[in-house]
Formats: sequence, structure tokens, C-alpha cells
Amino acid sequence: MRGLLQRVRGARVEVAGEVVGAIDQGLLVLVAVEPEDSREHADKLLHKLLNYRVFSDEQGKMNKSLKDVGGGLLLVSQFTLAADTRNGLRPSFSTAAPPALGAELFDYLLQQANSQYAPVASGRFGADMQVHLVNDGPVTFMLQI
Repeated sequence: MRGLLQRVRGARVEVAGEVVGAIDQGLLVLVAVEPEDSREHADKLLHKLLNYRVFSDEQGKMNKSLKDVGGGLLLVSQFTLAADTRNGLRPSFSTAAPPALGAELFDYLLQQANSQYAPVASGRFGADMQVHLVNDGPVTFMLQI
């Protein structure tokens, strides 16, 4: 499971012109599920997202987590993050989970996030989404579980 974490001042996801998820300051995380992923991987990713220290403390050092600052968490499914781009000029998606597994594990991640933290928002799995964000820093990390 991969998560592209971006510290944001605000972000929103639209589907067909309708806002389906939005946060103020916090983390926008693009999530990719791979064939070997499980609920255990989702649990580990969520733990890392809630506790990863990417927000500045009083000295300007990245010592505070999402929980520490009380920011929002916006989860967006993005199977293209699982693409194999090592060869050729066209990505291969054979390394991405089948849609049924991707949906199951993304939904599980979202349910767990909602049960452990607030505020949580999300995009819509499998939809054509427009993601708007103001990246803060910019601060972006690829997490691979």
C-alpha cells in the first residue's frame, strides 16, 4: 500500500462539479492499493498518517503530527501510484490491485480513519475526480507499507 502524503493548507475533491470531500489545514493523501495488500497494511498506513511528524513546532522543525495539530485528513484513491514506470514510455498498471480489492481496502482504510480520528474526508473510489489543494511548504512524502 502506498500513500502520497501532502501537507496542505486546504484541499477538496470534486466529482462532476460537486464537492465530495474537503479539509482545511491537514493532510491530503493519495492512496494506492497493490495486490498483496491487506487490512494490516491499511492499519499500518493509517497509524503512520496520524502520527507522522510533518508539521512544524514552535522552533520551525517538523516535530508535530496530524493528531498534534488537529488538522483534517483527506483520503483519495489513486491506483496510478501503483504503476510500474521503470520501462518504456507508457505506465503498466499490472502492479495495482484489482478494482474489487482496491475498493475493499480503501473503504476499510476510510472506515478505520473515521473511527479513530476527526475530521476525515474522502474522494469517491473509481470516480473521475478533480483534486484541488494548496500544498504547504511544499511538503510531500511517499509512504510505502
